[in-house]
Amino acid sequence: MDIEGRRQSTNIEDRRGSRAVRTGAGLSLGGVLFLVVLSLLGINPLPFLGMATKAPEVQMQQPDQPYQESAREGHLREVTAVVLADTETAWSEILPRYNVQYVPPKLVLFTDSTVSSCGGAQAAMGPFYCPADQKVYIDMSFYDQLATQFGAKGDFAQAYVIAHEVGHHVQYLMGTAEKVSAMQQRASEVQANKLSVQMELQADCFAGVWANNADQSRQLLSAGDAEEALNAASAIGDDRLQHATQGRITPDSFTHGSSQQRVTWFKRGMQTGSPDACDTFNARSL
Repeated sequence: MDIEGRRQSTNIEDRRGSRAVRTGAGLSLGGVLFLVVLSLLGINPLPFLGMATKAPEVQMQQPDQPYQESAREGHLREVTAVVLADTETAWSEILPRYNVQYVPPKLVLFTDSTVSSCGGAQAAMGPFYCPADQKVYIDMSFYDQLATQFGAKGDFAQAYVIAHEVGHHVQYLMGTAEKVSAMQQRASEVQANKLSVQMELQADCFAGVWANNADQSRQLLSAGDAEEALNAASAIGDDRLQHATQGRITPDSFTHGSSQQRVTWFKRGMQTGSPDACDTFNARSL
């Protein structure tokens, strides 16, 4: 991928080196003693329960020293910033055709754990998008895991991951995420899982749409980049992950789609360059 001299996004929130600290843990010891004393005095403690209870809170504690990144991490951060910037360019051009203004998401870099408006985030969760705060969360160690554990190497494999999460942001802006969330609340577990798969495959397709735009308009791609992205999409299919972790495959529990489905929908977006080709919800088959 040709990133030399490319614009880097400023919509990056670097929390690397910070750590999540719990500042409240429900009913404190002092609160318990307070309620016991009230009870011994013959006073009903229930009206005072709220006074003695502190809702659990988690805040990010900044490191004493600035985070010192390795040369490898510096390269990954640069790739991340260039790809995010290019998604901003692409979707700012594409979405107005659908009467939607593109407002870029923030991308949060963190190490080990952090907090989001969707709850706590752990590195083991992998990258994710939180619609509540419109931010993408990535622990860059996932890029190394993608290469070593899943065999998906190369800068464009990492670009695919970022573009997929930005695809979820596009779904949020287009109103798709809200509609699907409402449908899932009324659906059975199996149907809710199917809706989740449709969401994820559409995000894969949107990642392909971005790749098409980046290649056609700005010649960002280099030889072999498409193969890197397709390899990454295949590596994190539900069937492949389930077989590796539990030795069996249960399609009804899929939430992201099979390896073949993820590759198919990414390719569809990349070949057409059109969000119209990404309607996974009305497709005859996934």
